[in-house]
Amino acid sequence: MSKPITSQLIYEVTNVSSPSFAPNGTHAVYVESKINRKTMQNESHVMLLDIRARSSETYTSGNKDSSPHFSPSGKVLAFFRPDFDGRNQIWTMATSGGEAKQLTCVPDGVTEFSWSPDSTKLAFISDVDPDRLPSNHDHKKDPQVRIARRITYRADGLGWRGSSRRHLFVVEITNHSIIQLTSGDWDDASPRWSHDGVNIAFISARKLENDISRQTEVYVIASSGGSPMEWSAGLHTVGSITWSPYSNQLAVIGTEDPEIQAYSQGYFYIINPKSFPVKLTNDNIKPAVGLPPLSSSPDIKWNDQDELLFIADNRGESFVCKTSIETKETEILVGGESQLTDISIDPTGNSAVVVRTSPHTVGELYLVGIKDKSLIPLTNLNEAYFGNHPPAQMIKKTLCREGMQIESRLLLPPDFNKTNKYPLIVDIHGGPNAAFFDNFNPLQQILATAGYLVLCVNPRGSATYGLEFVRAVLRDWGGEDFKDIMASVDMVCELPYVDSSRLGVTGYSYGGFMTSWVIGHDNRFKASVVGAPCIDLASMYGTSDIGVPFGELQWGGTRQDKLQTFIEHSPITYVDQIDTPVLLLHGESDHRCPIEQSEQFFVSLKRMGKEVEFVRFPGSSHGFLRGGHPILREEYLNRILNWFNKLL
Repeated sequence: MSKPITSQLIYEVTNVSSPSFAPNGTHAVYVESKINRKTMQNESHVMLLDIRARSSETYTSGNKDSSPHFSPSGKVLAFFRPDFDGRNQIWTMATSGGEAKQLTCVPDGVTEFSWSPDSTKLAFISDVDPDRLPSNHDHKKDPQVRIARRITYRADGLGWRGSSRRHLFVVEITNHSIIQLTSGDWDDASPRWSHDGVNIAFISARKLENDISRQTEVYVIASSGGSPMEWSAGLHTVGSITWSPYSNQLAVIGTEDPEIQAYSQGYFYIINPKSFPVKLTNDNIKPAVGLPPLSSSPDIKWNDQDELLFIADNRGESFVCKTSIETKETEILVGGESQLTDISIDPTGNSAVVVRTSPHTVGELYLVGIKDKSLIPLTNLNEAYFGNHPPAQMIKKTLCREGMQIESRLLLPPDFNKTNKYPLIVDIHGGPNAAFFDNFNPLQQILATAGYLVLCVNPRGSATYGLEFVRAVLRDWGGEDFKDIMASVDMVCELPYVDSSRLGVTGYSYGGFMTSWVIGHDNRFKASVVGAPCIDLASMYGTSDIGVPFGELQWGGTRQDKLQTFIEHSPITYVDQIDTPVLLLHGESDHRCPIEQSEQFFVSLKRMGKEVEFVRFPGSSHGFLRGGHPILREEYLNRILNWFNKLL
């Protein structure tokens, strides 16, 4: 008998990530991770995959190993393993056999690394902290004050940054000697060696206003050291880079738009120090980029035919694509009806391994045939679980509002019967420049398999629908984006199987902002769950780790100049109009949307006699739903389901 998907999912499924092709093209490594119920720790193992046999075996002995990468020679595997303080260090292991050896022992750990083409060195990124105390410092006996000298003195998920800056280093494999290549009051990321080994390209933010701007640039420095040279003049932000086979040019994912970052809507450009950037792609795709140091960008390959191979998204679906440098034409090779979260392309460019998730399962590995456009499953680690816990069905709906196509995903219970009436829960994504994909969303699946319809709208502002669509939310939070969501609710409520007397709404981050905005402007909802919200733009401007660089772009200026606008666009301004019961959920160590946002909302609602409950998650950052303590993640999911069950 089939069972609903519950919060126990986080203990029962195995996740895969970080594929890396071996140079021989017959094997790959990747990471399998799962929660250990006894220790309540997430354990991760590097696995060796025989691509032809489609079989895997454990490759490294640690239980928190991650980010494996073969050397270009194929003789050495480098990967992360935490030290005694929990900081990731680089370890290496000969692929011919033997024990792994620790390569780095830097005080603040390593966030990224890449191999030199001759396999003798690694470039890596690590913090440099001028205020670091000795490792044996006794904080109880000799407490020290902490001094902030810049606006970005802390970061969500990283905590206190102070005067720390991430910089570029090179380490020798044989003698472990390390040289520091960069320094200064800025952060460096994403090192990439040129194919001739002469230079290293990297992304940095070195302009004078780097403390109040989200601008990033590409620099190239000699691998032996020297002064970096900027290559990306003309671009406002850059999110990912790769070298040409000839080591004379770079392909980058970036944007010229001063108000939109590359991760929201980027394009491929060819850059070199002698000419302006040449744009290759358009709004038909959004090339995938990461957010170092929290996540790295997926692999990009510039092959010998002057083509770029990469992952891109469009309208909430992912594809493996190929773009010609000469013709600027992009071809979709495989994908759709899924989200691709990572890729490794073999040295020949003939095949790739991707991590693919769909509405029917969490991520699994697939083999992509570049030439024959094939997509072949390599792992099926969660078949037994989903055999007993069938996921929701998904259908798509589209409406036209103010000249824009607004797309929604509607999840139906597995045993859906169109002659029945079902309560509807509206889920609102964060960002605002995120998006709902054709993927597996645990919360949505838990709600849908418990008997709810779940409506997931991508209103204007959502990524993957082009630059104009992304820009449409700027300086208009709670405006047309709100109307897009409500128009989608109206459309779905016309379906005969929707019980419009039982409506719920939930969201996290910007989704929490919008949930609290919705219930302050529409009283049809019988229950709401507000996760880590932005409630008061004026206070968030000064308390969020991104309040200034993000807030000034999204909300239209500084607090001093736009205070009245901030007030008008803040959900707390409309708290007296709320009749919907509110469940507030918030991490106490959230620097992105600080918990004072929920504290203000709770006190205001409570003082006015509204029905509200406030749940605080100790030690939890804004991103704790992805990597926080499993008991707290389980609690978050259970409380949402129980709240809706109680009221709907």
